[in-house]
Amino acid sequence: MKKFIAMLLCFAMVLSMTACGGKTEETEGPEQQGQQTSEGTVTLKAAHSVAETHPYHLGLIRFKELVEERTNGAVVVELYSNAVLGDERACIEGLQMGTLDIAVSSTGPLGNFKKDFLVLDLPYLFKDVTHARTVLDSGIGQGLLDSLNDIGIVGAAFWENGFRNVTNAKRAINTLADMKGLKLRTMENEVHMAAFKTFGVDPTPMAWSEVFTSLQTGALDGQENPIAIIHAQQLNTVQDYLAITNHVYSPSALLISRITMDKLDKTTQEVLLAAAKEAGAYERELLSSMETAQIAELEEAGMTITRPDLSEFIAAAQTIYADYEDQFTEGLIDEMLAMAK
Repeated sequence: MKKFIAMLLCFAMVLSMTACGGKTEETEGPEQQGQQTSEGTVTLKAAHSVAETHPYHLGLIRFKELVEERTNGAVVVELYSNAVLGDERACIEGLQMGTLDIAVSSTGPLGNFKKDFLVLDLPYLFKDVTHARTVLDSGIGQGLLDSLNDIGIVGAAFWENGFRNVTNAKRAINTLADMKGLKLRTMENEVHMAAFKTFGVDPTPMAWSEVFTSLQTGALDGQENPIAIIHAQQLNTVQDYLAITNHVYSPSALLISRITMDKLDKTTQEVLLAAAKEAGAYERELLSSMETAQIAELEEAGMTITRPDLSEFIAAAQTIYADYEDQFTEGLIDEMLAMAK
């Protein structure tokens, strides 16, 4: 436990210095997913829950291009944005049932299905993006992806959502005390919610499709998300304050239905897996390259941006480590922390 505290507190200075529709392009697809048409073309539906300006969507465009090119048009990928096919949890369940072929989702909801994914939601686990990517691209990350086979999902590749930050319409966040009493939308994830309770927040899970209206009407005081989502969803129009808290690094993953994969020949399966990794690398770099400009644009649009001292946030988070360290695979947290450079 002392090791966790020492390593996490040494990350504080680094973290404090770093700053987080509908169907597109295609016609209606067949109701049976992964269905082969009379001409022999296989149509796959790929969905995500955010705007088309977000790197998720741009990454899926790259994925679509790679798959269609490498299969000579034998596989067509249709893209659905803005949660038109459901929020992230609904998409994950759709993959399990075979009613959806492909989804890009943050890993937060996966912890409801595979416990070890919850480790990724421990606050201040990762020192920086390099640390996070090193862990996720190692055997640890591959093990997490492989574990999804147990629930009928192929974890094709880790993508990225970025470090999460807090917005609200009540007040600027300069200290941990400023968080107290805020009603914030969070993911439906027990570690995530427990962390916010330690920060004095009233964590309120809600489907992403309902969040904007709830912020607009005042049913919620705020929410927390990476910069790319705050920017893409234009949350500055309903939120006045952005605090760069970097409280959780949020990976995402390109997921494929096992039912869909089992319908495809081995060559096509390999094309999908390779395209997922290549498009994921593109999506990660795109997200990183956009963040500084997006923060500046949010400030120019009228948001008050603060960068609180993270040491008190990190200190408050220690109870989460104490509560959850025995719930993950033995040694997993230590191994992940040790991979920081």
